[in-house]
Amino acid sequence: MPRLPVRDLDHALEHAENAWQALSGARVFITGGTGFAGKWLLESLLWASDRRNLGISVSILTRDPDRFRAECPHLAGHPALSVLAGSVQTFDFPAGEFPFVIHAATESYFEPDALRPGSTFDLDLTGTRRVLEFARTHGARRVLFTSSGAVYGKQPSEMTHIPEDYAGAPLTTDTESAYGQGKRASEFLCAMYARQYGFAGLIARLFAFIGPHLPLDRNFAAGNFIRDAIAGGPVRIQGDGTPCRSYLYAADLAVWLWTILTHGESARPYNVGSGRLVTIEGLARTIVKVANEGTPIEIAGTPVPGAPPARYVPSVERAHKELGLEPLIPIEEAVLRTYNWANEGK
Repeated sequence: MPRLPVRDLDHALEHAENAWQALSGARVFITGGTGFAGKWLLESLLWASDRRNLGISVSILTRDPDRFRAECPHLAGHPALSVLAGSVQTFDFPAGEFPFVIHAATESYFEPDALRPGSTFDLDLTGTRRVLEFARTHGARRVLFTSSGAVYGKQPSEMTHIPEDYAGAPLTTDTESAYGQGKRASEFLCAMYARQYGFAGLIARLFAFIGPHLPLDRNFAAGNFIRDAIAGGPVRIQGDGTPCRSYLYAADLAVWLWTILTHGESARPYNVGSGRLVTIEGLARTIVKVANEGTPIEIAGTPVPGAPPARYVPSVERAHKELGLEPLIPIEEAVLRTYNWANEGK
């Protein structure tokens, strides 16, 4: 895989300056360090440590160290990095104190079966409890949990942006909601451990993102559309194109997460994303216009007259007012950077 663009790393370096100072000389432990958000966190942290002479050391947990070394040799060989093999549910605790812990590992939804009737719910909750046990026994002062907007359940049609104090939730009888239910229960565990053991438990509710390392072959519309555009089209929309989303560029995501870790308030969730709405069809047309103009678009469904659009869009006022965070890279530029990076690595 190509390295992250220098201008993106410098973007994080500049706009998370307060976070880097707070992390100077620290040991950091990250689960999910080889996922989409994890790679951005890891590379931006090492970049900042090298350029600011911060003396940070970081340990990441991954199920497959060999794959990580093959995909990201420039990270795997960094002298400040230790790569630990293991599952987040059962990993052996590394020795020493880690003042900063980030739990970014997550389980993709899978259909329940006789051996795993709770689907991702059980795995997510077991993994979170294991990380919190590690945090409380290894000197953690601040623990960041990357949760999800899925904790809110279905967004009401009359609500354009979901605020953090919205009390909605997935139905307890919705057997397709294991991912969101797991994130909700994990947030509760984080708050309770923070209260009981005295560390700060930070909660970041992640929405939708775009940027290098976004998978092109999974259930992410932006990634699928970019894949189709690289292949020359058609760009295929599986539904009717009317659902509304918003997309934060990954360099901004890194800034937000480092800032929440170092300056957020304990047990006070922060939505992480963009407040700029775009329909799925609008996203596809933006990708075609910016990346490969003239690529045909196919829309499988037909909009239902009078039906309100489905939305998955956060209010980000809390992050802006309390932490000074805002999306800085517009969607058109985000698409172009993502397309160029993915095209380079194909």
